[in-house]
Amino acid sequence: MTPTLDVPVEKDVPVENAEWELGPPAQSLSRGVTIRCGFELVYQFYQPTPLILTLDVHPTREGDIISLDRLRTDPWIPISVYRDEFDNCCSRLIAPPGPLRITNGVILRDSGLPDPVVLDACEHPVENLPQDALRFLLGSRYCETDLLSQVAWNLFGHLAPGWGRVQAICDYVHNHIYFDYQQARSTRTALQVYQERVGVCRDFTHLAISFLRCMNIPARYCTGYLGDIGLPPPYAPGDFAAWMEVYIGGAWHTFDPRNNVPRIGRVLIARGRDAADVAISTAFGPTGLQSFKVWSDEI
Repeated sequence: MTPTLDVPVEKDVPVENAEWELGPPAQSLSRGVTIRCGFELVYQFYQPTPLILTLDVHPTREGDIISLDRLRTDPWIPISVYRDEFDNCCSRLIAPPGPLRITNGVILRDSGLPDPVVLDACEHPVENLPQDALRFLLGSRYCETDLLSQVAWNLFGHLAPGWGRVQAICDYVHNHIYFDYQQARSTRTALQVYQERVGVCRDFTHLAISFLRCMNIPARYCTGYLGDIGLPPPYAPGDFAAWMEVYIGGAWHTFDPRNNVPRIGRVLIARGRDAADVAISTAFGPTGLQSFKVWSDEI
């Protein structure tokens, strides 16, 4: 099996500092918005190749969909759909030799509100966590909790538990890692991110998730669309984004160590333990990516 083309997900939005009050403008906080999302990917295959795609909007957003242009291929190929262990919507197909164009699009409603901030959300003792949160305490392919545990406790063990400690971890990662899209590497792990101090948004997320799990706080990896709604121009080129959800205060809350401010208009595609669980495509054979377009805009 050859996991391929886990394209570095990123919205290169400059962030001057990590102050919460630097979120979207107040006038945008109370209005609903309509968002158009989609992508066009063109691959080159050299032989008939089984392919798994994780590119549909997550089922938790189905109730917000106004219109949906389902996954299409050119040339046309039969596609079967299934839900994986994290309830992500996945597509199976066999790509023929030659170029393959894959497109998808959706228009959906969004609250227009930034990511909620719940300052009094508390941490939970491990013995009180719900059973389905426990797997998000464990090490995974890109999150080496065994190698980062002592680092995490040295950095964050003295801080009061709760929302503030989670935010402190995000602040540290945001300030510790230098974003450089040109140095993206699909094999970079959280430990390597910590040592190299460079990466893209998936790397920021992997390091923050690892620190949180080391502190016995469940954290899961998310990928999806994140446009520039509520931000001033200039706008970055479209791309997929990575962030995380953290279990505190009896619920999963969104945190984004890359941007490190509440944002408007996140559209979840998939979640899992780390990027290995939510690769946009996994090809069981050699392949190449010829072009890549992603959009997420307010209508």
